[in-house]
Amino acid sequence: MIAPIYLTSNQPAERFYRGGNKIRSFRGLAAEGDRVPEDWVGSTTTLFGNTSKGLSELPGGGLLIDAISADPEAWLGPEHISKFGSDSMLLVKLLDAGERLPIHVHPNRCFAAEHLGRRHGKAEAWYILDGGTVHLGFKRDVESEELGRWVSGQDSQAMLEAMHEVSVTAGDGVYIPPGLPHAIGAGVFLLELQEPEDLSILLEWKGFNIDGAADGNLGLGFTTALQAAERRQYTELELQGLVTRADGEGAPFPVGSEEYFRGERVDVSSRVALDQGFSILVVVEGQGTLTTGNATASALIRGDTVLVPYSAGALEITGALRLLRCRPPATSAESSGRATGSGARP
Repeated sequence: MIAPIYLTSNQPAERFYRGGNKIRSFRGLAAEGDRVPEDWVGSTTTLFGNTSKGLSELPGGGLLIDAISADPEAWLGPEHISKFGSDSMLLVKLLDAGERLPIHVHPNRCFAAEHLGRRHGKAEAWYILDGGTVHLGFKRDVESEELGRWVSGQDSQAMLEAMHEVSVTAGDGVYIPPGLPHAIGAGVFLLELQEPEDLSILLEWKGFNIDGAADGNLGLGFTTALQAAERRQYTELELQGLVTRADGEGAPFPVGSEEYFRGERVDVSSRVALDQGFSILVVVEGQGTLTTGNATASALIRGDTVLVPYSAGALEITGALRLLRCRPPATSAESSGRATGSGARP
């Protein structure tokens, strides 16, 4: 039986956009640089083109990916292994946009398999911690030649004018299906669930600390890479389907994202029970206590990120707090995984 593991910050340095201090503040740590805008939580994924950067280290030493490989059933559970193998199927990040991120897209599974030999594309979803503005999808159909001209000429204004601009606030959820052009606005701080790959195709890089012409196309060249972009119009109705609002009921992420991962918002006012299963807990606010199936109890406070192996058993959380439970997609043998007890909210 493996007890839950409190993960320390894992912020790859010298990224091409600024940010990182909101992550440090969230975790109760001192500020440290301005190009560490991401915290890769419970990561078995490396940065694209790198053999080790991005992987999570365990507090006692060694890498999480090696520990899972050594005993996948204890970490992931027999049903997960039967359906997905020893692939965790999940990457969780904290992301602090110290400046607006460049417009970019992520490929789907078919594109990633055909052109990159990868099992996963990069669907993702955001739980907003600090709000602002995001840009999602095109307001009209865009021809491939037009998109190519925008990218080659780095016409950021034309691209942004062609995209929907959406205001988001703390507690909102946003689903980014593969291929959707998007950009996160300056000041937005979010928790991100995604497929476990680092696959980004840049449509924009002018003014950012990256050679996008060389490094923004996954080594495929833009003629091929831009085929991954969704160029069609996203209607207002479709756009609304990508966003769940904080004052709404139900799951924190829109329908469709559960094909790739599961996110459960858990509001605890007294006691909540969670079913057994591999997951990553991120405490958004408040404090309380986590008790596992082996009766080990430990404190929870805002900013904690806790890796829960399958073999830790069922969980009980007491106190007054809100957390996000991040999980791989469900197996046929699993329940919905909803929390039960006082203060539980699916």
